[in-house]
Amino acid sequence: MTHMKLTYLGPEGTFTHQAAIEAGHCLKTQYGIDEPELVAAPDVTSIMASVQSGESWGVIAWENNVEGYVMPNLDALIDAHDAAGLARVGINVSFDAFITPGTSQIGIDGASVSAHPHGLAQCKRFIERHRLHPAQASSNAAACRDLKPGNVALGPHICGDLYGLEILEEHVEDFDGAHTDFLVIAPRGDVLDYVARTREREFETVITFIPLATGPGVVANLLDVLRDCGLNMTSLISRPIKGHDGTYSFIITLDAAPWEPRFRRMLVEVAEHGDWAKTIAVYPRRERPNPPVDSWMLPEGGVRLDSSASTSDWQTAQNARRELLW
Repeated sequence: MTHMKLTYLGPEGTFTHQAAIEAGHCLKTQYGIDEPELVAAPDVTSIMASVQSGESWGVIAWENNVEGYVMPNLDALIDAHDAAGLARVGINVSFDAFITPGTSQIGIDGASVSAHPHGLAQCKRFIERHRLHPAQASSNAAACRDLKPGNVALGPHICGDLYGLEILEEHVEDFDGAHTDFLVIAPRGDVLDYVARTREREFETVITFIPLATGPGVVANLLDVLRDCGLNMTSLISRPIKGHDGTYSFIITLDAAPWEPRFRRMLVEVAEHGDWAKTIAVYPRRERPNPPVDSWMLPEGGVRLDSSASTSDWQTAQNARRELLW
């Protein structure tokens, strides 16, 4: 592929646009691909269609360290007939609140505030403080581009200059240090071709399993196979098979590549058991921090024993009965 297009969720100024710029550098470093032409798309459906038709590669939001996985995008990749991820890039996320020029900063309480659903979820305190009424937009940049006088939009700082807006308040996100990881996706044939060129590197893999049997022990049996093959799991989530009660797909991230012998043994065992499996992303392994969970990070309530706890008294304490419901 001498030249390619990279489709992102537009318009200009979205976090996905920033991720697409970073992805261009990443693809050059990891796969020797010249920086692509960036093309804005109105929604993720259009991005997926462009990738599966072979017109372009794409960039989609994947996981946020505040709100977790972007479930519609995860579902879209699972259901895609010809798309998979081959690179992962991270973008720091911070939101400014914008108004149109001439809008009174005093009278915004009770107004409408628009952003992407994840943006709204990450700025709840600001929204509640001003008693704003959330309105979902296809992207944060689209919310800024389409902002009407008297209302508020949440978006990246760059959107102020791009769309001629005034800043009402900077850094309105609930949590400092938020970031979102994005996947670069391509037709599956392209993914096979490019990852084959750099197999000397360490990779991680996102794979989906659907056990055809349901009931007790199904997930435990699957995890036993992973353990027995020596695979390190870094993430496990489930998604319902839509419209079918009690049926689920399980999406697992592993610190290995599908072509490694231990991974291949696992896939053979799962397939021969009759379960469904599909690799949805393979990308160079990232350095992953392993920080401790400090006490101040824990939610309210719950039970945690320290060195002063009696091995017997805590089990009969009223607090344990209330928190563990036993």
